[in-house]
Amino acid sequence: MREPVANAGKDARACLGARWIWTISLLCCVSAGGLPTGAHADVAAGQAKAQVCVACHGPMGNSTNPDYPILAGQTARYLYLELQDFKAGRRSDPRMSPIVTGLSRDDMRDLADYFAAQRPEPVPYKADPIKVEAGRRKAEAVLCTMCHLGGFSGQNEIPRVAGQYDQYIVKQLQDFRARRRTNDAGNMTSVSKGLSDEDIENLAAYVANLQ
Repeated sequence: MREPVANAGKDARACLGARWIWTISLLCCVSAGGLPTGAHADVAAGQAKAQVCVACHGPMGNSTNPDYPILAGQTARYLYLELQDFKAGRRSDPRMSPIVTGLSRDDMRDLADYFAAQRPEPVPYKADPIKVEAGRRKAEAVLCTMCHLGGFSGQNEIPRVAGQYDQYIVKQLQDFRARRRTNDAGNMTSVSKGLSDEDIENLAAYVANLQ
């Protein structure tokens, strides 16, 4: 006996949802290819090399300026990848691009391992509970934790964004949406293109509140 037409509609929506989850998971896995595996583990060398970074990113990567991201506790593979992308011109910033010009691959690994080993310090943030809740719902709707994991702690080349400055998150999402930043294998470009300005503000509030 055939199922009622109403059930067929539910089945179709379930199938589409499963296909979306599978696609996001595949994109996350594919983007992990080609990166170094295993810890380089020369944190002491990274500490010495990181002195030039302190002016913007703060002591031990704990930025005190919302224009600059917190690097402490970030995933090492993500940091290494971003440094490579800045050097290769796949990502551009008038402050970062000149700094990475002289970095070798070992320099990048040392810096990535150093900042990944540091403890992120909570930043002062006065949360708007309405925006935070709206951001939480939007994060669920667009499946953010499929890549960023629960608590937005990050994994491998997917960044930790929990407790990051909301101002910085807003800028990155806007840049992805406008395709001013495209060094993400299309993952964030695909997600952000459907976000409104309000969605972006709410997501940033939610993420920033995850100390």
